[in-house]
Amino acid sequence: MTPLVMGIVNVTPDSFSDGGRFLDTDRAIARGLELVAQGADLLDVGGESTRPGAQRVAPEVEQGRVIPVIRALAQAGAAVSVDTMNASTAVAAVEAGARIVNDVSGGLADPAMLAAIAPTGADVVLQHWRGASSDMYARADYDDIVREVADELARRIEAASAAGIPSERVITDPGIGFGKRGEQNWQVLRGLDRIAALGPRVLVGTSRKRLLVETLGPDSDEVDTTSERRRDLATAVTSVLAGQAGAWGVRVHDVAATRDALRIADAWRGDGRWTVSTRSA
Repeated sequence: MTPLVMGIVNVTPDSFSDGGRFLDTDRAIARGLELVAQGADLLDVGGESTRPGAQRVAPEVEQGRVIPVIRALAQAGAAVSVDTMNASTAVAAVEAGARIVNDVSGGLADPAMLAAIAPTGADVVLQHWRGASSDMYARADYDDIVREVADELARRIEAASAAGIPSERVITDPGIGFGKRGEQNWQVLRGLDRIAALGPRVLVGTSRKRLLVETLGPDSDEVDTTSERRRDLATAVTSVLAGQAGAWGVRVHDVAATRDALRIADAWRGDGRWTVSTRSA
């Protein structure tokens, strides 16, 4: 299975990966269009950092960051998702052209979220979540992490259904890096088929995250382009593996690297077209 590629557009000053780089509206719009040109199927626009230790921002601030970007990208023909935990931002984003609401809290941070999304017709990403980013590792205790993540996601699917959102509009996300440490994340990824067995589509986001840094070694955690490229290459590998495990989509910073990796995997399986390039002597 070849997953869709969701490109990340962080309109924030403090993202763990590219904080501040695309805070300016025009730069964020340009970044989104660049990702589409690189092969992004979807764009995920967020105005509030969810990195470990991050503090919440007011919905008004969040909306001031993301709504102009979403409107411009949607008008340009891009399929847009809004990354938000606020019901008011979700509704405003859909009105501006977003087709998906990506709630990393799975509808838990704002009790009004699911009911607000239901009448809009938008799809919703319900991510596994055990608490705010300011203290996200406080509940990182599991007996059987894959079973517990699957069970907790199943309850969020039920909550969405009760709010009027049918399963065909639901996408689940196992929440890699959220309330999970080190090896726990790899356990969840190895059990991705059990998450997919819940029924809804599955989105996987490993891009540039701590589990990759810990696996690659300390040099990959440096703030420089070489280290970023190493993490993007590792992300591309996990994107291929996620697709093979049944993921519907992968959420990444570097669309080009992941798109290349997926193209090679397709060719290996015989699902892609061979491209032969020649060069004169």
